Amino acid sequence: MSPPKRGGSRKPGRTPLAPGAKGGGRPSAAGARSGRSGGAPTGTARRQGGAGAPVRRQTPRGLGGEQVEGRQAVRELLLAGTRRVREVWVAQGERDLDEPLQELADLARELRATVKVVGRAKLDDTARTESPQGVLAFAAPLPEADLDDLFRTRKVRRPQIGGDGDEVVTVAPFLVAVDGVTDPGNLGALLRSAECAGATGVLLARHRAVHVTPTVTKAAAGAVERLPMAIVGGLAATLERCKSAGLWVVGLDGGGDTPLHELTVARDPVVLVLGAEGSGLSRLVRQRCDVVASIPLRGQLGSLNVAAAAAIATYEVARHRAMT
Repeated sequence: MSPPKRGGSRKPGRTPLAPGAKGGGRPSAAGARSGRSGGAPTGTARRQGGAGAPVRRQTPRGLGGEQVEGRQAVRELLLAGTRRVREVWVAQGERDLDEPLQELADLARELRATVKVVGRAKLDDTARTESPQGVLAFAAPLPEADLDDLFRTRKVRRPQIGGDGDEVVTVAPFLVAVDGVTDPGNLGALLRSAECAGATGVLLARHRAVHVTPTVTKAAAGAVERLPMAIVGGLAATLERCKSAGLWVVGLDGGGDTPLHELTVARDPVVLVLGAEGSGLSRLVRQRCDVVASIPLRGQLGSLNVAAAAAIATYEVARHRAMT
């Protein structure tokens, strides 16, 4: 089943998009918006005092993620170099016995981060995950991405498929929006899949959802360092902004009427919306979707874990985009 295609005027008149057709997708994001509605601005105007008081702008808020635990997560934190690392703790007794931990300590010193050898009990007491694997780091908060920047076509460096080294490619927006996911392990796994599939950004709802905690960071295994993320105040309103910026809004739901493998709009700028564990997409968010897609199930169970569904859906979008 093929999704409807919006006309250039963005008015209700629609024509079908045939399966397999590449189509022009939505209009360019340039000049598409005349104002900012919904979403999470990077600097919100706020008046101080009474009438006539000067308008002051808040500094952008970070996403959190100051405490990073687990070997892979700390390694990617150090390699990415996107934020300052203040200290790296290594559990006493591990440093001389475990070569990977020694390598992490050496890498941290190269980046001029303080390395401390602490007792295992102290490290475990400070850790906020069950298995920090003998290492944790303290870093500056993750920066919050500007929503308008996520709407733009970008050049990214990626490993060459079937070749050696990296290549710089131009990619249209491929965003993942998370609607009410509250389990940090699920969010972390979801972010890892999204980054590996080539997503260019993530939208996180501000309310009734988990954000970047140590558990999320550890489960994401470094994806939080590579994926631009924005926290938005109202996801439904933000999806309308996505439409105005030229993106197709695709919801993923077990009751969707379009099989995921027939999702031809995935070749255009797209935002994939993933619903909460159990309840799925909220009513308002579902209403904002251009198409609601489903993953065909062949077993007896009626649904997939949101992290597993995210892995399937993001790679299906990546497969369609590789065909253009």
